[in-house]
Amino acid sequence: MKNLKLLPLLALAGATLSLSSCSKKEDAAVAPAAVSQDTMAQITALGFSTQGVKAVEGGYVVEGDMLLTPELLASAPGYSTLRVGQDEQYRTTNLVTGLPRVLTVSISSSFPSAYVSAIDEAIRRYNAAGLRLTFRRITSGTANLPIKYSSNLGAGVLGQSGGFPSGGNPAPGFTLVPNVINSSNVNYIATIMAHEMGHCIGMRHTDYFNRAYSCGGSASNEGASSVGAILIPGTPSGADPSSWMLACVGNGVNRPFTANDLTALNYIY
Repeated sequence: MKNLKLLPLLALAGATLSLSSCSKKEDAAVAPAAVSQDTMAQITALGFSTQGVKAVEGGYVVEGDMLLTPELLASAPGYSTLRVGQDEQYRTTNLVTGLPRVLTVSISSSFPSAYVSAIDEAIRRYNAAGLRLTFRRITSGTANLPIKYSSNLGAGVLGQSGGFPSGGNPAPGFTLVPNVINSSNVNYIATIMAHEMGHCIGMRHTDYFNRAYSCGGSASNEGASSVGAILIPGTPSGADPSSWMLACVGNGVNRPFTANDLTALNYIY
């Protein structure tokens, strides 16, 4: 089974299974020369991996499918209660505020019909969790989370999130590449979408400490940074093989929320 980075921009996002997130494993190790050492240092200071960093419009893509904007790179979140990830559920320092809150979602008309069914399923999964943060799809007007269509985000890339929350608001949606996802399996596409939505509301990859867990290849450990990956109490200290926020996902794999995923979501939202 071929492993792609998850939406993990999905999430589900590394370089391994047919991820619902970003790209194939073999592409994750390529680091563009255009990224300066100062930027690399900022990325490291925020607790993100510098392996495979890619400069794109609007910032830098890290860990396969997560966009870090210049504003986020320049931020200095507090260090208290932060720790380096292992295999537990992790969130970023930024979350959506103003709860209870409804976030609207729209999807480009360029997508095949299966993607409309898939976003409805992804929304259903979140709304069934009983959170103070809920989602609603709209067909007109400006959505909080627009889902954009692309024919190419780079070799093997399935999708890319719009980043993490800023100023109490979610990241501005995400982009998917149907010709790379290459599937009409609604649950698989919904898994990728739910993963990218997770990034937009502040979730890190479950296997942040070692993305080789879901993506294969050599272990990737960002080191003892104290920012950017906050352990969510009540989630396991061991590996969680079915989490929707694993960096990579197998082609056609469905990952509805596990009990640990629901613990994580309910703790923060």
